[in-house]
Amino acid sequence: MNITVVGSGYVGLVTGTCFAETGNNVTCVDIDAAKVERMKQGEIPIYEPHLDVLFERNIREGRLQFTTDLKSAVDTAQIIFLALPTPPGEDGSADLSYVLNVAAHLGKIITDYKVIVDKSTVPVGTAEKVHKAIAEHTTIQFDVVSNPEFLREGFAVDDFMKPDRVVIGTSSARAQKLMEELYKPFTRQGNPIIFMDERSAELTKYAANAFLATKISFMNEIANFCEKVGADVDMVRLGIGTDTRIGKRFLFPGIGYGGSCFPKDVQALHHSGIENHYEFKILKSVMKVNERQKTALLGPILDFYKGSLTNVTIALWGLAFKPDTDDIREAPALYMIEHLLEAGAKIVAFDPEAMENVKRQKGYNITYAHDQYEALQGADCLLICTEWSAFRNPDFERMTSLLNSKTIFDGRNLYDLSKMDELGYHYHSIGRQVIS
Repeated sequence: MNITVVGSGYVGLVTGTCFAETGNNVTCVDIDAAKVERMKQGEIPIYEPHLDVLFERNIREGRLQFTTDLKSAVDTAQIIFLALPTPPGEDGSADLSYVLNVAAHLGKIITDYKVIVDKSTVPVGTAEKVHKAIAEHTTIQFDVVSNPEFLREGFAVDDFMKPDRVVIGTSSARAQKLMEELYKPFTRQGNPIIFMDERSAELTKYAANAFLATKISFMNEIANFCEKVGADVDMVRLGIGTDTRIGKRFLFPGIGYGGSCFPKDVQALHHSGIENHYEFKILKSVMKVNERQKTALLGPILDFYKGSLTNVTIALWGLAFKPDTDDIREAPALYMIEHLLEAGAKIVAFDPEAMENVKRQKGYNITYAHDQYEALQGADCLLICTEWSAFRNPDFERMTSLLNSKTIFDGRNLYDLSKMDELGYHYHSIGRQVIS
């Protein structure tokens, strides 16, 4: 098939590359001419494990192309994916201006039947708005389909190539046939393609992310209570995670969720409720819990240093909102940095992939280390904000020689309590006994 993907951000680039990998001819469209030129030269603009191999192969074999010319990309396409930003507004609502502007332009340039697919995460009713925006400018027949993505950053290639399920919202038999043909190579192992109406498909994405965010926030509440009553959240997690009705995933406590999906999607669903005269009370609480949780270790750090961080140097491991990505959107580390700087601390940070993004986007007055151990040199304590694999089994003897004090504040519960006790560290994690 000939596929066009409008928008070559995280979702668009993964989508286009993976469709090309199964033999389709894919053209990715982006308004950033410099970015398009870099991609033509084989430079991948995002960090995502394993994507580079597919990206380079499909460019080399001529199945993956890039352009700024929407019309040329659309002319030969059978299916057009809209993978455009839907950033949150000040009130939490999803901004559909990018999607609707492109939709209106499509209406002016399509010359034969097309399937236009909303791949972006969008509120209920967006497919109808997109249809209206296109129809205002053309009498050519077309269909609008909702096909939400369920990609986890760090695992996006596997998630796309071997999906748990593919959700497709359409009321058109013609569009359904084309979409089923497109996705068949990805579901050979029997995972379902689930067809439904457009509104249900749109809500499915929001409902999935909101539920997972709720699960995370619930576990963080349990962790905070464990600290109050002397229970161990790791034991509680094991105790409830083996219940098949609950499951083991998304039960790890920490300093909150971040990224491009959970915060934005929970806010957008909550706002959609307000627009439709329905109050999502649970989601309101989830947002409050997560906002508080991002700085859960600030109080313990201030308490440890008697309320003042003047002349205190903090080594910080992890800037990305999660491991295996360079994405810093809503990352808990950034919230901690802002508060720690306000309290007078000096920060030396290291992250395997996200440091350039923090330098470019935030411009904090902090120091960046070349590796995790350099960050420790002369620091008074270590603060862990992201659970990168390289942080899980460090050289503690080397750490001890570099730190001024054997003190760790761990927002991801990476280390065994008995090990920390044996090494003589002051170790404060989330929902567990404080070792001192």
